[in-house]
Amino acid sequence: MSEHTRGPADGGLAAFLLDHDDAADTPVLHWKDGSRTRGELIDAVKVLAGRLGPVAGRPVACLVDDGVRAITTMFAAWLAGGVYVPVNARLTDTEVRGQLLAQAPALVVTGPGQAARVPEGIGVLVEEAPGSWALLRPAADPSGPCFGEDEAVVMRTSGTTGESKPVVLSHKGVRDGIDTVIAKLRGGAARGGRPPMPNLIPTSQALWAGAWNALFSFRLGAPVILMDRFDPVEYAELVKRFALRSTILAPAMMTMLLEDSRVSDLGGLRFVRSVTAPLAPDQARAFRARFGVDVLNSYGQTELGGEVVGWTASDTREFGSAKLGAVGRAHPGVEIRILDDERGGLPAGEPGEIWIRSPFAHTADLPAGRIADGFLRTGDLGRLDADGFLWIEGRVSDMVNRGGLKIVPQEVEAALRRHPAVADACVAGVPDARLGEAPVAWVRPVAGERPEEAELLSFLRRDLAGYKVPVAVRFVADFPRTEIGKVLRRELVAGFDRSPEGSEETESR
Repeated sequence: MSEHTRGPADGGLAAFLLDHDDAADTPVLHWKDGSRTRGELIDAVKVLAGRLGPVAGRPVACLVDDGVRAITTMFAAWLAGGVYVPVNARLTDTEVRGQLLAQAPALVVTGPGQAARVPEGIGVLVEEAPGSWALLRPAADPSGPCFGEDEAVVMRTSGTTGESKPVVLSHKGVRDGIDTVIAKLRGGAARGGRPPMPNLIPTSQALWAGAWNALFSFRLGAPVILMDRFDPVEYAELVKRFALRSTILAPAMMTMLLEDSRVSDLGGLRFVRSVTAPLAPDQARAFRARFGVDVLNSYGQTELGGEVVGWTASDTREFGSAKLGAVGRAHPGVEIRILDDERGGLPAGEPGEIWIRSPFAHTADLPAGRIADGFLRTGDLGRLDADGFLWIEGRVSDMVNRGGLKIVPQEVEAALRRHPAVADACVAGVPDARLGEAPVAWVRPVAGERPEEAELLSFLRRDLAGYKVPVAVRFVADFPRTEIGKVLRRELVAGFDRSPEGSEETESR
């Protein structure tokens, strides 16, 4: 390490690269048109760390539009003693400026054409060619926070229900969380035999799902395959090129694969780990039926430090499809409670809000109302069954309160998807002067189909209580989504058209 290194005494997360078992000439990063060996990556990291200079405890931001640059910056920031802050380059200029001003980084690393998006007074390092850095403006004396020795990353939450918020993660918490998942997947067996296969990461390195899985791979000793933007055909080609047996996918990506007629098969793929959002059982069944691939769900939040609940291959062998749709069982050291504001703890099988105590989380900066007795109030609704499997049933904030009757949108969405003309659906509550809220459905039809609103509402009444049936249906080409594919219900509600034929006053009985 360079003489200006600052960080945990054991080297922190930078050790995942520097202590990697592979030889210097072994490729550890792949992408569609290239690769980088371990030696090349270490050299690039050291060059950039030298350009960053001593940044002890200061934020170092990266405007992420390229996964290789992001990973290089991440390790270089730690090598220089800083705290890594990824900022998604796909955000608007206003959003980029807001996030950078909030953190006041010592330097921002960008690619060509991005420097103008950085506010005045912040130093900018531009990678004009691989490994060639130009300092466009010297940094003013950093006025941003100076973090503690163990603090490693400032990530933003997904912003599904509101403005995204910064979450600080520590070297120790991230490392312990990754080590726990690796130990669980290995079932206690030591590493040996054939080397781990590459890990294909189809999510942006601006997101914690992308960065966490890259770090997971380096810790495991597995090469990383990067996709900066998800494309179904490119994904299928990479799966076959690297003879992959398992990968990760977000639910929205599975839907894209299911609906893309150009993708006929996924080679020898056996397992997909679903990440970033709960996957509905009907979607998991459809994916398995189409491609013959088992879907292993998982669950985590940025605030919890990453994945805290998941499946293993042995769970699949033991339970088969009996638990299809569950996100798995708690990882070692993780505690789950299902609580109700009025009744407290709930018995197995009864739904309530999920509270989790994670040893990997760094909760000091979270609002006091979200933490109690070390447990994080996740905002998710779910239940624990008798075998310890966690089932996600929606978000507390998504529930529709229709005149005192509570509606979980995911239940109505699943019923809509059973209609042969419905490709996907989203349900949310819109303000109603008489009832407080009323449910409305937004439906994306199957290509070439145009179902009638009355037909869909009649279809729903066969399986749902009358108060759960939406008062209106709107047809859309697609839904507004976050970077990781979560539907932004608030945008649908904000744009709701109160035309007479779709008024929320129309009662479903």
